[in-house]
Amino acid sequence: MTITIPSNFLATAKISGLVALVFLLAACAQKPAPSGINDPDEANNRKMHAFNLALDETILKPLSSGYGGVPGPLKDGLTNFADNLDVPGDVVNNLVQGRPDYALENTLRFAVNTILGIGGLFDPASELGIMGKETDFGETLHVYGFGEGAYVELPLLGPSTERDVVGSIVDVGLNPVRLLLPSPESYVGTVAGLASRLGDRGQYSDTLDSILYQSADSYAQLRLLYLQNRRFELGQTIGDDSFLDPYEDPYGQ
Repeated sequence: MTITIPSNFLATAKISGLVALVFLLAACAQKPAPSGINDPDEANNRKMHAFNLALDETILKPLSSGYGGVPGPLKDGLTNFADNLDVPGDVVNNLVQGRPDYALENTLRFAVNTILGIGGLFDPASELGIMGKETDFGETLHVYGFGEGAYVELPLLGPSTERDVVGSIVDVGLNPVRLLLPSPESYVGTVAGLASRLGDRGQYSDTLDSILYQSADSYAQLRLLYLQNRRFELGQTIGDDSFLDPYEDPYGQ
């Protein structure tokens, strides 16, 4: 008798093994307070930044301008749909982080928007005051004592850190919705997410252009803003509690 193991199960098993290894290592980790900028591979990061800059100028920026002509309700629907697909992953991370209150709020938000919001195309949860709490596996690693590591600029995705690179990989593998959806339905969320990012690029075009094309050193400027914002999100900003980054997460991570 031949036993066929679903590919989704194998993928889940591999990711689960990675997660188990991560938390085994976390038992020996301490949580250092980040200070300054750790960018030992700056030369290669700058090359990647130049690639991303050229890609933005020739493809992403023109596409986002064209996407700006899409009717507002349709753009809002795509953004809501993409955001809603990510909420179950937030719930998983909330639970692993030991934050059941956030997990409950995110679960309620997902249920309301999925049922009353027609699969997440609308956002009645926000109108009801159920805002939820976005998170990711990078924050989970932070909770368990992992430092942010070196700064990294990724192709297409932009600024990140070594810790958040690992977190992003795990988030993709552990997202319950994407694991349950068969192909080609599983690609719908990816397409919606890409459309949502184009919408963000168009919405924040002026501020992004000022960073990428008008600053004296766009690489250093983007690196500083990303690290400040990420540390603020994780509660690591020292001193000024009123910090608000007007360029928050310009690459949508």
